[in-house]
Amino acid sequence: MQDEEYLPVPVIDAVAIDCADPDALGRFWQALIGGELRPDQHGVTELHGGRVRLDFAQVPEGKQVRKNRVHLDLYVPPETKDRSIARALSLGATRADDIYDGPLWQCLRDPEGNEFCLIWGADHP
Repeated sequence: MQDEEYLPVPVIDAVAIDCADPDALGRFWQALIGGELRPDQHGVTELHGGRVRLDFAQVPEGKQVRKNRVHLDLYVPPETKDRSIARALSLGATRADDIYDGPLWQCLRDPEGNEFCLIWGADHP
């Protein structure tokens, strides 16, 4: 029990995204948020350069549920929200108004159907 007191708090190393085509999905996210794509020795495509690494891992099955339990919220300045949404759509995202259709953020889906949100209503430095 005493050893547990001295364990460091875990930090997020990466967010793993299961997908059919790691390279293609990695390129979408790279175009959206920047960074450098690097394949690893296990067939995972890693996107480096953001606050958290994104890992794209190939799995045989497609998305099984209508809405992801975990998704990324990406902050954009309020004055750029319309252009940011248009840019994401031009890169291959689709609107996810069936998840949320309101004034505080825009829910979108990446090319493989994974939800993410562009948010502008949050308190941000």
